[in-house]
Amino acid sequence: MKVRNLLMAAALVAVPCGMHAQTTVTRSYGPATQRFANAIWAGDTLYVAGQMAQPIKPADKAAGTPAVYGDTEAQTMSVLTTIEKILKAQGLTLGDIVQMDVFVAGDPAKDGKMDFAGLNAAYDKFFGTAEQPNKPVRAAMQVAALATPWGLVEIQVVAVRSKK
Repeated sequence: MKVRNLLMAAALVAVPCGMHAQTTVTRSYGPATQRFANAIWAGDTLYVAGQMAQPIKPADKAAGTPAVYGDTEAQTMSVLTTIEKILKAQGLTLGDIVQMDVFVAGDPAKDGKMDFAGLNAAYDKFFGTAEQPNKPVRAAMQVAALATPWGLVEIQVVAVRSKK
């Protein structure tokens, strides 16, 4: 009996101590000026860094006008399109996303409240459709501010390559 108990205790200690198969980690970087990885593979799981919108109208330095990023719906469309491109470059699709965290800043045009309806209007074009029926688990929260003054939406996701 003592030998059996000792073997069971050794088995319980072996896994947390790293005596199991190692997971391969691969990083994908964006522009050299970016201070973080765009995405990191850990085994069959891809972690995509928080993405923010691209301008819908670039800045015009000659005219002195700033870039325009749009409202929450427009920014969500932009962010999800960017995430779709990152996933495609890694051999995945939006249907492979299993978790999504959405950070939404209050919209000044909505008295500083997050535009949850605008977020969902864009989200519904990418998830739960006839073309792409999968929906990830999702958390959406209003934050005081994002890293850029124009930012209303930042989304990070986790996707998994299915073993067929």
